[in-house]
Amino acid sequence: MKLAIKVVMLFALTTARAQAQANSTDKNTPAAQPVTAAGPSYVIGADDMLLISVWKEPDLTTTLPVRPDGNISLPLLNDVAAAGLTPMQLATAITGKLKKYVADPRVTVIVTQINSQKVYATGEVLHTGAIQLLPNMTVLQALASAGFTQFANLKGIYVLRFENGKEQKIPVNYKRLLKGQGTNQNILLQPGDTIVVP
Repeated sequence: MKLAIKVVMLFALTTARAQAQANSTDKNTPAAQPVTAAGPSYVIGADDMLLISVWKEPDLTTTLPVRPDGNISLPLLNDVAAAGLTPMQLATAITGKLKKYVADPRVTVIVTQINSQKVYATGEVLHTGAIQLLPNMTVLQALASAGFTQFANLKGIYVLRFENGKEQKIPVNYKRLLKGQGTNQNILLQPGDTIVVP
């Protein structure tokens, strides 16, 4: 009987220690950082969501969208231009401006959502309009997202692209792509491309 009580007490003590250790570990473990949706060379645009983090300054750390005018509004700094900059360039700009108010500011900028880069689908598609452009998105992936009506001419699809002030018309034969032929037509899309399904 005494042995059973000792075993139960030892188990309870071990469990309490493990629980106390887990609680102290939880407090010291930093929260998981948000994953960036963009690479280091990504150029920020209007409607993108940004996490602006200032080390040891929780009042200055915030998540906010880039406004249509390309600016963001930050505490102490008011409007800061964000569109057209990479996350690193924006972090450097914010750091420079914060030096008036914070000793040795350390700023991190993370793009949490890419909303500024879009392509468009029109014609005989089920979902006309803007499609969010994901990294390395191909025309076949965008067409899978847009879908087709029963009247779609799958051999006559093309992509309209403006480059250097000129409009390009890039043919896409969907039926050949499905057969694994003409894979050079499965182009990587660029922001502003329009996929036309006649």
